Order: sequence, then C-alpha cells, then structure tokens
Amino acid sequence: MTAEPIIRIRDLKTAYGSHVVHEHLDLDIRRGEIIGIIGPSGCGKSVLLRAIVGLKQPAAGSIEVFGNRLETLDPEERRAVERRWGVMFQDGALFSNLTVRENVMVPMKEHSDIGPRLRVELADMKIRLAGLEPEAGDKFPSDLSGGMRKRAALARALSLDPELLFLDEPTAGLDPITAAGFDSLVRQLQQALGLTVFLVTHDVDTLHATCDRIAVLGEKHVLAVGTIDELRQFDHPWVQEYFGGPRGRAATGHSNGDRTWKSALITPSSEHSC
Repeated sequence: MTAEPIIRIRDLKTAYGSHVVHEHLDLDIRRGEIIGIIGPSGCGKSVLLRAIVGLKQPAAGSIEVFGNRLETLDPEERRAVERRWGVMFQDGALFSNLTVRENVMVPMKEHSDIGPRLRVELADMKIRLAGLEPEAGDKFPSDLSGGMRKRAALARALSLDPELLFLDEPTAGLDPITAAGFDSLVRQLQQALGLTVFLVTHDVDTLHATCDRIAVLGEKHVLAVGTIDELRQFDHPWVQEYFGGPRGRAATGHSNGDRTWKSALITPSSEHSC
C-alpha cells in the first residue's frame, strides 16, 4: 500500500488576473523522495512552488502539505506547519545587510524560542552542513561567490531542521563543476537527514544526479511523472527534445541510435485514478 503523500495537489488552478498559469493540475509528492519539477520556460514551475508554500493563493483546487490545507489553519497552526519546511529561492533571497550567520538565524528568530547563544551555535552548524567554511558566517552576501551564496541560502533553508525542502533553480548561474558539487551536496543531505526535496530546475544534469522522480509541467498541468528512463519514452515533443537533445543524451548516457519513443507509462490521470 502506497504511503500517504507529503504533498497532495488536486485540480489546482493558479492565475494572475486573466492569465491562467495552471489548471486541473494534480500531483503527489512522496515522503523521502527528491522530485524534480521541469517544463518549458513560463509554464509555472516557480509559481507552483510558491502556491504550495502559501505565497501564491490558488484560484481553485486544493493543496495539502503534511495532511493540512494551509488556508484552513489559524495563524499558530500555520506557523507550526511552516516550521517543518525550508525554502531556497532562485536568487538565494539573502538579506544583503546581514552576515551569512545572521541570515541563517532569521528563521530561528521568527519561528522558535531559541536563545541568542544557541542560535549562533546552530547557525554555525548549518553553515558547515551546507559545505561552507566556518569563517563564511562573518561574511556578507556581497563577499561571496555565486556558489557560496547558494550554499548560504541552503544553510538558511535548513535552519529549522525541516522535513521538506524546496529548492528553486538551485544551480542556475553556476559553472558545471560548482553545480555538480551542489547536486552532490543535496543528495548527501537528503540521504543523511531523510529529507523530502521539491526541486525546480532546468538542468538535466541536476535531474540525473539527484532526482528519484521527475514531474513535467506543460499546457497548464502535469503532463507526466516518472524516472528519467520512463520519461524518455513519453510521447510529447517538448519531453522528447529535452531528454533526447544533445544535453539530455549526454547527461543520461544515451546516444541518438538509442532513442525510442513510446506512449506514456506514467501520467497524472493514471497515478491519481483512485
């Protein structure tokens, strides 16, 4: 019997004015997995993340996280749920006037009663956990390289020991070596801490290195969900180009002659038929 999903989305609609981003979108996220969210530019990958964490109000449908619908919770209950996740936004969203250590302590101040001395100790531990040297804690974001800023943002997302981690384009703007190091860190942390990771990305190398499953967004809903090998057989032009193009073949180790396309093995309708 399949475990209850940690995130359950049904018939979701999001919109900005008259512009509909998602419609009739269904998706389950399983506890303990790293799921990659991909799709053409403008399909609403980051909008979906923002809707799940309550930063974008859905126009219709339902989103349950840890079995709770955020809109039904009172403020105290909602804060309790929000303590159980961490978010790393695409640009890091670090406060430029705070040191790395102070940035990492922000969620602790907002969502816990941890005292000042312990906050410092915990922040330094998270900084090391994210692969930064201890002295990075005293630096400001402007003093850091792009890769170090990403790791600082990850340290802040891990501040409250979350069960669920949201990563929005975590390797965007990084060189291949730095990106590969970040991918490896995410996988190591997921395995060591038992995290569930919701990872928005354009990077096929990141999918190959980290993800257990991938959800493809397009045409305002989820087109298919599966592993890379399963999605390579999904008969859709964008998916074929994404996984069958030169970068996709290089990342997955497939050659031109090995590319065959069949009907979808896993689709949202079949996954949620119950």
